[in-house]
Amino acid sequence: MLIKCPECELQVSDKATTCPHCGFPLQPSVKSRKPRAKNNKRRRLPNGFGQISEIKNRNLRKPFRAMVSVGKTETGKPICKPLKPESYFLTYNDAYAALVEYNKNPYDLEPSITVKELYEKWTAEYFDTISEESARGVKSAWAYCSSVANMRVKDIRARHVKGCMDEGTITVRGEKRTPSATTKNKIKSLFNLMLDYALEYELVDRNYARTFNLTDDTIKEIHNVKREHIPFTDEEMEKLWAHVDDKVGVDILLVQCYSGWRPQELGLLRLEDVDLENWTFRGGMKTEAGTDRSVPIHSRIRSIVERKYKEAQSVGSEYLFNWLDSGNRSKNIKLTYARYQQAFGRIRDELNLNPEHRPHDGRKHFVTMAKKYGVDEYAIKYLVGHKISDITEKVYTAREFEWLREEIEKIG
Repeated sequence: MLIKCPECELQVSDKATTCPHCGFPLQPSVKSRKPRAKNNKRRRLPNGFGQISEIKNRNLRKPFRAMVSVGKTETGKPICKPLKPESYFLTYNDAYAALVEYNKNPYDLEPSITVKELYEKWTAEYFDTISEESARGVKSAWAYCSSVANMRVKDIRARHVKGCMDEGTITVRGEKRTPSATTKNKIKSLFNLMLDYALEYELVDRNYARTFNLTDDTIKEIHNVKREHIPFTDEEMEKLWAHVDDKVGVDILLVQCYSGWRPQELGLLRLEDVDLENWTFRGGMKTEAGTDRSVPIHSRIRSIVERKYKEAQSVGSEYLFNWLDSGNRSKNIKLTYARYQQAFGRIRDELNLNPEHRPHDGRKHFVTMAKKYGVDEYAIKYLVGHKISDITEKVYTAREFEWLREEIEKIG
């Protein structure tokens, strides 16, 4: 419908807000939108930071309770206890400020922390930095330390650590067991690291676990227990190649045999670090020389690597190698050491390989074959991530990456 503009008397639409001819306002100004309602929902606190709860069913003058995280259960749930010396606060912000202060130096408010509480706090952080296998080793060593679990950390002395190593016991199927030489070494290592952590937070003045060494008898026993890694024979390698397509994990084992990666390193190789155009992959761990090293992809395993790359893309994984066994119902498909070990044991038994073979033997095989086919000594060290102590080679010799590729291709 058309109407006349009151100002210029020309015709305009009755829906127009202003006259298109003279600009005269025809509609009342549109009211501005109401401001968006303020969201009073508080942000979730960071993992391990603590908890704040409002106690609503009691008439409290200070209804906000602050809890601190002291560890995790076996299922991963946080273990919390009231903040000391004061756990109830008038407002949420007061409780939050107290937690902030606590997390700056967690033990200022808990000078009498026990060894068990320290273990839970330390492992909550430490287990995130090590493999599942290493974490199991720490847990198995801790099982022998029940005699000191309830002691105050500041009261721990060398004799207490030695007591766990020499007299600690666990019960397995009704039978009492004492620590083996290897377990004694793990117990000492556990206290070395845990009391270093306590020293960092000024819970102790000295790490008494580091004031003594393992006995000569224990060291000899450890050396006798350790087995040498063994390479695969030509017949065993033929069996592996014959089953590369029909047995789960054989393809990954062959990649290890032609590249020298540690089992844990295989599971940590990311797609972003695999270059299928230049045929290289980058990764590594454990040592400075081993971390972030680039290894040429041997021509014999290129088709395997390419296939695993496409497979990872199809399942949406960021890692090159994944655990896609039909029996795996978990959403977590990451190739861990435990899963690789499981697959390796099955391959070894089903193909009747030497029963003494272990998951690191693919790495041993790579080094053995490299030496057999005359690969340069320093090339081998670069490829497997071993430290190079020769100053001339390490500092003054520049090596072309193509040189490494030529050397690795010598392996038949």
